[in-house]
Amino acid sequence: QVQLVESGGGLVQAGGSLRLSCAASGSIVSINPMGWYRQAPGKQRELVATMTSGGTTNYADSVKGRFIISRDNAKNTVTLQMNSLKPEDTAVYYCNARLLTIPTMLWKDYWGQGTQVTVSS
Repeated sequence: QVQLVESGGGLVQAGGSLRLSCAASGSIVSINPMGWYRQAPGKQRELVATMTSGGTTNYADSVKGRFIISRDNAKNTVTLQMNSLKPEDTAVYYCNARLLTIPTMLWKDYWGQGTQVTVSS
């Protein structure tokens, strides 16, 4: 059973920092890419940041210079360091990974359960 388990999140004042972590488990052969999306109330889910297994990153313009994504390929984990948080960063943050798994040997998208990030002004 493949799972993405998130940790971190919570309530922080504007200008503060939070750290999100996500661990993938199960019969995983490869992960590419892995990253984070978010969904604010009444809005569509949007990309925050992703990283390929080779280290190539992709950030939303709104978080560039404030958020940093990192991966540990050996541990199948991804971390999002969020700095200089703004009220508009308030959303449910979802871990996402495209996984190649046993026994199907097919690539498929998986999602975590989501973690709430609330930034107060």
